[in-house]
Parts: sequence; C-alpha cells; structure tokens
Amino acid sequence: MASTYTLKNSKRYRNTWGQQVRSMMGTAVEGPDQGAVRFAIEIAPDGRLAKLQTIWSTSDKAEQLARQAIANLPPLPPTPTGQPLVFEKTISFQPFDDGWPPIYKFDCLPDPPRYSNPFGWDGRSTFVPKPPPARPDPNQPTPTECPDAPEDSLEAEAADMQRQFDLWESSRLKTHPQ
Repeated sequence: MASTYTLKNSKRYRNTWGQQVRSMMGTAVEGPDQGAVRFAIEIAPDGRLAKLQTIWSTSDKAEQLARQAIANLPPLPPTPTGQPLVFEKTISFQPFDDGWPPIYKFDCLPDPPRYSNPFGWDGRSTFVPKPPPARPDPNQPTPTECPDAPEDSLEAEAADMQRQFDLWESSRLKTHPQ
C-alpha cells in the first residue's frame, strides 16, 4: 500500500520506511543510549538504498542501532513514482516517543510559496530586485481538503490536534489557582 501512494513525495512510503527502521532497532530504555538521529536518504527507483548520510545524532548508540537496522532491512518495493526518492527522516530511539501517523487530507493541495528575501544579495554581482511572488486569485475557490485522500485514522487526527495545541497554546490563557 505504501508503494502506491504518490502524493507529497511519497509520504506513506517514507513513513513506513521510518517505522520499519525504528521497529528493527529494538526496545529503548531511558539512559545515555537513548536519543535521535536524522538521516538524508536516497532510495533508488527499484527500492534499493542508494545513499544514507547522517545529518545529526544525539546518541552514538541510536545511530549505530539505526544504521544496523537499515542494513538489515528486507527488500523494499519500488518507489511509487518510478523516480529516486530523496528525503530526510529523524529516527527517535526513546522509550516515550513512538512517532505518529501522518495526515493525508492536505496532500493534494499545492505547497505554499516559500519565502524569498527580495533584498537578498551576494554583495558581488549586480543587485537585481526579485519580483514579489504571484498572489492566488481570490475569485478562485481554494480547496481545504483533498477529496480523494485516504481516510486518516483517529490516532493520526488526535496526534495532529495535540501537536497543534502544544505548538500554539498560550500560558496566558491557562487558569492559574490564585
């Protein structure tokens, strides 16, 4: 199922790959060996691991276990798009962090335009101001969700809402006993 999902850079394939690696690392115990490691990964169109590079790691043991698990992965299915799949993934080797399932309902929507500093300049070449990004047409309706996205699980929705709450909560809104 993961090898058939083509939207958003094969999100389901990337998530399943990370879950498989984490499950093969064993049980995490609180202490100096717990931690997280972030990899830059390239998977060839036929499913072979083409590149694995450590970006950062908070534990040598977590990195060692992750690399060992990646080396022992069973053969992967071909990538959904038939193109190499290049992505970054953080593997958390901690007893209290089991990750979360991804949310698929926004995957068909285009990514928002990235910010680009219109005054950025390297100091050597001739300065050419960048034009402002094109604004979307306000008369065109913009979809809020993808109509053909797979159904998200209750756990995925709850985890997404909790992450948003944790990110945007305000200590000023909490009631404090007086």
